[in-house]
Amino acid sequence: MIVGIGSDLVHISRIEAVLERQGEAFAKRILRSEEFETFCQKNNPRQRAAFLAKRFAAKEALSKALKTGIGKVSWQHILVSNTASGAPEMTLSDEALKVFSTLGAKNIHLSLSDEQDMALAFVVLSA
Repeated sequence: MIVGIGSDLVHISRIEAVLERQGEAFAKRILRSEEFETFCQKNNPRQRAAFLAKRFAAKEALSKALKTGIGKVSWQHILVSNTASGAPEMTLSDEALKVFSTLGAKNIHLSLSDEQDMALAFVVLSA
């Protein structure tokens, strides 16, 4: 049974511009330490912006699926990583995990995509 759905679409150039203005401080606000390590391994500013845009979109999409928005659930309560085969996955903690459990959700299904200047995330929560 589906208990939540969320999606988000982000212009990668918007994230690139924010990174130019705010530097790594912006990335550190959005990313957990594990994600930030991967972000820092990217070879050029465009790759970093695309990586961050997908994580930003994924976390926004999850907050919509949880019906909280970002605010009650912190960016830091959500970890976006990849399985050994490369599929994206999410790990929740603190308030995000609490809301997830309250909804009766058991699984998070995450799809990420980027093309040219757009990054897309789609999240389905199922019981």
